[in-house]
Amino acid sequence: MEAVLEAILYTAGESGVTLGELAGILEISESAMRQQLEVYQEKLASDEQRGLQIQQFADRYYLLTKPAFAAAIKKYFAGPPAAGLSQAALEVLAIIAYQQPITRIEIDEIRGVQSSGALTTLASRQLIKEAGRKEAPGRPILYATTQFFLDYFGLNQLADLPPLADAPKDTGEVDLFTAFRDDGQSQQAEDDKKMEQNQTDDN
Repeated sequence: MEAVLEAILYTAGESGVTLGELAGILEISESAMRQQLEVYQEKLASDEQRGLQIQQFADRYYLLTKPAFAAAIKKYFAGPPAAGLSQAALEVLAIIAYQQPITRIEIDEIRGVQSSGALTTLASRQLIKEAGRKEAPGRPILYATTQFFLDYFGLNQLADLPPLADAPKDTGEVDLFTAFRDDGQSQQAEDDKKMEQNQTDDN
């Protein structure tokens, strides 16, 4: 049962899966499914050799990496896909991060220029995703950041983004978000240096 449950949660990815969906797939009652989830959740949480955990947000369950391994994951993603993004792409990513869900037209209005190319680049690098459509004429696509975005920038949730304070909407997101990225890279470099020093001292 645990192997099947893990496979389903892994396949569901950032979409997650509801208790009812899991119970239906495994053909058991929701109460039995909830009990299985709790047992497996506790098993993963207590096993220090496992890097995964089950988390519930609203009515959906997700298979996520444990916060303890955030530094290693961030280091893994230290190069592509976010490295080398153009200024335009960083601007669009910052706007989406703070204003999501948001349409392309709304992004264009904030930036004052067209953003289709940057959106395509960000989507291809799995940093943003389509998040439904806005109930407006033409029903334009809404964009939001992905779980991959959170993992790359070492965030557990969007609430961990640095505050915008009183920065102007059309420039504050860009400057602060870029600074946040640079601060994170600097912190990682400092951590790596300390680790190397500790290893030298041990030897």
